[in-house]
Amino acid sequence: MIRRLIPAVATLALLAGCSDEADPSRPVGDPAPGVLRVLAGSELADLQPVLDEAAKATGISVKFSFTGTIEGAEKVASGAAEQGFDAVWFSSNRYLELVPEAQKRLGTPAKIMSSPVVLGLPEAKVKELGWDTKRVGWSEIAEAAGAQKFTYGMTDPSASNSGFSALVGVAAALSGSGSALDANRINAVAPQLKQFFSAQQLSAGSSGWLSEAYQRRARGEDPGAKVDGLINYESVLLSQNQTAPLKLVYPSDGVVTADYPLTLLTSATSEAREAHRKLSDHLKSADVQRKIMDTTHRRPAVPQVQLDAKFAVKDLVELPFPGSQSAVDGLITTYFDQLRRPSRTLYVLDTSGSMQGDRIESLRQALVGLTGADESLAGKFNRFHGREQVTLLPFNSSARPALKYEVPKDDPRPVLDQIRNTATSLDASGGTAIYSSLRGGYDVLREQIDADPDRFTSIVLMTDGENTGSEGIDNFQLFHQGLPQNLKGIPIFPVLFGESATAEMERVAKMSGGKVFDARSRSLSSAFKEIRGYQ
Repeated sequence: MIRRLIPAVATLALLAGCSDEADPSRPVGDPAPGVLRVLAGSELADLQPVLDEAAKATGISVKFSFTGTIEGAEKVASGAAEQGFDAVWFSSNRYLELVPEAQKRLGTPAKIMSSPVVLGLPEAKVKELGWDTKRVGWSEIAEAAGAQKFTYGMTDPSASNSGFSALVGVAAALSGSGSALDANRINAVAPQLKQFFSAQQLSAGSSGWLSEAYQRRARGEDPGAKVDGLINYESVLLSQNQTAPLKLVYPSDGVVTADYPLTLLTSATSEAREAHRKLSDHLKSADVQRKIMDTTHRRPAVPQVQLDAKFAVKDLVELPFPGSQSAVDGLITTYFDQLRRPSRTLYVLDTSGSMQGDRIESLRQALVGLTGADESLAGKFNRFHGREQVTLLPFNSSARPALKYEVPKDDPRPVLDQIRNTATSLDASGGTAIYSSLRGGYDVLREQIDADPDRFTSIVLMTDGENTGSEGIDNFQLFHQGLPQNLKGIPIFPVLFGESATAEMERVAKMSGGKVFDARSRSLSSAFKEIRGYQ
């Protein structure tokens, strides 16, 4: 999966602190004196106050463009990152170092801080499990999870480093080998891993959104089912303790830790190298390290800075990371196709007259990409997975018949080809009956959930315009409020496209506990791939 990379410049998923630069290869602009252009993981947004102070102290400003770790690895490997950035800053360079084409483009790293990935549970649950008086290992945690003694949320390991670190950590610990995972070890511990992941009830494409969704559910502001705890960065879990406190469980057999290396690209100019040096030196000074620890809850990278008391366990065992691309490929593929609860996704797709031309072709290609046609690194991880139920519900003036597919774990290609053929045959005509079509989708889901309730279920709503049907957003909200809990809690992920009614789509996402994805300034394929992290 990682070996075959396509040297294409992709539009970044999220832009922050950026100009309106038209060239997608330079999303944060051209090189400039005193500016370090950084391709980064989105969790680093919380460093902005520290970086603002650093700019005053050093004269070096950081311009971030955010992307997922795997997408970032692909951009580095293809050389695309070199066209618009001086440095990369992800939670870890481990992904990148497994890809030879990416590894050779990495220059000087400066580790700024660290945060292990651990389990957080309410204190009452920790006491109930008997874990308040002893350290437990991943094996005991997996056994309790398999017995449904607790539930948890975790990020998608193909989209977020915290999820991948958790997957690697529990697999490495359960294998008990003390060395890097390979295919044989992964297969040997698959039954225990499946037991562990049976308790996962919430998925997300980012650590921040996962924490926010957990807190909304805890406060009753989100119709989704509550989960007991989270597997996430220690820093994220500590940061939410004012609103939804969790007691952190540090597995005795080890963790995988993010070390946040601010890393120059080998293509960086001499000016960028000097900016990197000045900024790194400043960020690693004792006072700034303490500021980072206080404000972001990450551990300092400088040994002479004393750890705060909030870090309950000071010395952590570091578990081995996979040593090959094939091990990464196999571990993530096994997670989706065999280990975690399977997915069920309903795609409610606008095929109205305004979608004619390039727009309907974009929709076709976005769906075709999820059938495995997208051979990019992120695309391969984001394809429809084994055991997944996929339902396409095209609509215009009314909903068309639902087209249902189930992707088998073994030999998925025939079913994926069926989905591809359906996608390429979509045509555009008629009006835009958004809400009556969306309502009709619940009839499909009700039947599927009654037959098989134990799945991650979500709805993707893609429309390029305003509703022209007889049922409006107010009618739909009343309908949604009257749904049974197992349907009301299904997140809806609206995709803004063309002239979408932004306020209405935000409202739909909020009432369902979903999230809006914007495809108005990037490809529809990029948005559909990003959504996969939340399904």
